Amino acid sequence: MIEIKNKMRSAVAHFEKELNSLRTSRANPSMLDSLFVDAYGTKTPLNQLGNISIQDASTITFQVWDASLIKSIENTITESNLGINPQTDGQLIRLPIPKLSEERRIEIIKIASEFAENSKIAIRNIRRDYIEISKNEKKESNLSEDELKRKLNEIQKITDNNIEKIDKILEIKKTDILKV
Repeated sequence: MIEIKNKMRSAVAHFEKELNSLRTSRANPSMLDSLFVDAYGTKTPLNQLGNISIQDASTITFQVWDASLIKSIENTITESNLGINPQTDGQLIRLPIPKLSEERRIEIIKIASEFAENSKIAIRNIRRDYIEISKNEKKESNLSEDELKRKLNEIQKITDNNIEKIDKILEIKKTDILKV
């Protein structure tokens, strides 16, 4: 049961990481975690090409280490779905976080809901796999009928707890997104 808990916990953690990449009205360096820049002949995570810091509640600054990459970094940020227009000042790129329109907030909530649904599907797939393993153990006479029922109930409880966690996290994120 420890293995199923760990797998489901990692699905919840992945969901949280995906949510952190969504833009709200506040500057958050994790918004840039999903961005990869064509640098040195390979896709490199943006956070490995400079220092990311928060200037104020609505501005992220990115101090680029290699000036030759500034254009690539600007293009990556502009082409991302973050809706941010970078402003370059030498090797410093400022990323002003614009206030979200009501339409954009609803769009972001839909994306967050999709992330939640995908995580729930992953959790249900893990449940299905472990139910199958348990039923095979029963067929091979390694489990009694009572042990199988107990194990299936425990798998369902773990699944329900993790789906509930995802729902709670999503509600918190929705509240954060809708905050003006």
